[in-house]
Amino acid sequence: MKRLLVILLAAIMFVGCQSESPQTPTIEYDVRFPEANHNEAEITLTLENLLPGPTKISMSRTSPGRYALHEFAKNVYNVSAVDGKGDTLEIYRPNLHNWTVRGHDGTIKFKYTLYGRHADGTYTGINEQHAHLNMPATFAWVRDLPDTPVKVQFHPPQGADWDVATQLQPTDNPYTFTAPDYYYFLDSPTELSNFMMTSWDAPQDTTGLTIRLAVHHNGTKEQVERYTDMAQQVVAEQVAVYGEPADYDYDTYTFIADYLPYVYGDGMEHRNSTILTSRTPLEGDGALQNLGTLSHEFFHSWSVERLRPKALEPFNFMEANVTGTLWFAEGFTSYYDDLFIRRTGLISNEKYANDWAGTLNYVLNSPGNQYYNPIEMSMQAPFVDAATSVDEQNKSNTFISYYSWGSVLGLSLDLKLRSTFEDVTLDDYMRTMWQKFGKSETPYTLTDLENTLGEVTDSTKFATQFFDKHIRQGQHMDLKPLLAKAGFLLQKVHPGEAVLTYGSTNINYEDGEAAISSNTTVGSPLYEAGLDVDDVILSVDGTDINNARDMQRLLAAHDPGDEVSMRYSSLGKEYETTATLAENPELEVLTYEQADKEVTEQMKTFRESWLGSKAQ
Repeated sequence: MKRLLVILLAAIMFVGCQSESPQTPTIEYDVRFPEANHNEAEITLTLENLLPGPTKISMSRTSPGRYALHEFAKNVYNVSAVDGKGDTLEIYRPNLHNWTVRGHDGTIKFKYTLYGRHADGTYTGINEQHAHLNMPATFAWVRDLPDTPVKVQFHPPQGADWDVATQLQPTDNPYTFTAPDYYYFLDSPTELSNFMMTSWDAPQDTTGLTIRLAVHHNGTKEQVERYTDMAQQVVAEQVAVYGEPADYDYDTYTFIADYLPYVYGDGMEHRNSTILTSRTPLEGDGALQNLGTLSHEFFHSWSVERLRPKALEPFNFMEANVTGTLWFAEGFTSYYDDLFIRRTGLISNEKYANDWAGTLNYVLNSPGNQYYNPIEMSMQAPFVDAATSVDEQNKSNTFISYYSWGSVLGLSLDLKLRSTFEDVTLDDYMRTMWQKFGKSETPYTLTDLENTLGEVTDSTKFATQFFDKHIRQGQHMDLKPLLAKAGFLLQKVHPGEAVLTYGSTNINYEDGEAAISSNTTVGSPLYEAGLDVDDVILSVDGTDINNARDMQRLLAAHDPGDEVSMRYSSLGKEYETTATLAENPELEVLTYEQADKEVTEQMKTFRESWLGSKAQ
């Protein structure tokens, strides 16, 4: 009987213990900006209701929208921790980006100083004028609590009447915000400053979505209002392609723009906001110059933020993020950013055509597609996406930016679709990808991209050929006849002009010498003749080369295909060789009107369908 009573008592105690579930952990940040201008913030991370045992606190190594590692822990110092009673806790640092806190009583107050003096889309910039915060570069976090709500309270410097622009959820306190979890928190850049705010209703929306533009600049309210009008037009054109805005959390999308002399040019997309930084002011043509980045980043509210490559889902804050589809995610976005500005009518057909010259010269005249296709170029993002290294590289020959190549692929595919199929355009392709994958936020693969193209065109053959030739093999499409359908002329700028080099190769003429100051372009006459960076050209065809005029005069006397003798020095020794001159490959794009060519009605119709407004 006694044994039975003991068993019953133990069972009652067990049930009682089970009913008292552990309290949910809480996460709260306190951010203080001192009056002194030392580019610093004092940040306290308070964790409560923790389970017993060591707690690991981390600093991210990369940031949403970036693909390379940036090691944000390098700007964290004065680290300390206390428990709920204020007693100092032991901190063990197993590596550069993690701190393990031991011996706590369920509460940890982890405090550190953050240095930030690089305001752009990736890093943090703090001074007496503003606090520009990219969250992974600013906040240490607990990776073991990914789904726990986050609260943050900001304390501007005394006397600073700063407002806060962010996609975080506001509270009754204008300086206190929340996030549903760590992923959303780290994806929520924040600007504290005396910015100017405008807003408007999202087009084609019936659910109360609002778009806001917060501009921190040294200009006028009138300039911001003019820029807002331009931004509204671009937004309307983009919504017209997808048929609807993205479903913004908390019903708001925010452009956070710093157009200031002490920021670094950048644009970075986030789920319900974007960071825009530029040293170009909004006065004069500056607004139009800045509009391209705004257009690019807003397009990402569909493509990349919700229409996501599977390889980037979920985003890894602690490792490099690699995908083979950036030619689509970033490249097609680059194709559309200027296209939308043209569709608003803010730029002319002539300017739109002329602006293509730089991208087409870079992509079509690069030897890079001999080494990698667009998929492999995309996978190199961790090497080039604001990544740094001290050793020399041969990227000028072996790499083509997935932004630029993808933009040319977007142009090529759009014109090819319009030329081959009735009523099928790249707009239709993007809209279908959105409906199939973006709205449901189902990550896509390369196969999904190919299959969807087959569905839109009702031609598996077309999709297979496009992906095989231009994506997997990296062949360039012949754009000249495609552009001609819209009354645009693609031609060489200097036909018949003989050159020794082209592409990114530079010859520096100083002190009576012609020194090659960058890698020679693969396939160019200099490269084929065996010359490379740091070599000095002494003579060509028996003529000493002392300055740029000597070189110009000599080349002007020759035609492409001519052979010329060369004498050059390399590493202190002189050599002789022979080079075969090539034709200058530089390209330009003109409207037929600029080239005094007839524009047919068929061309006008094609051009209007492509470049005309879709938001009217």
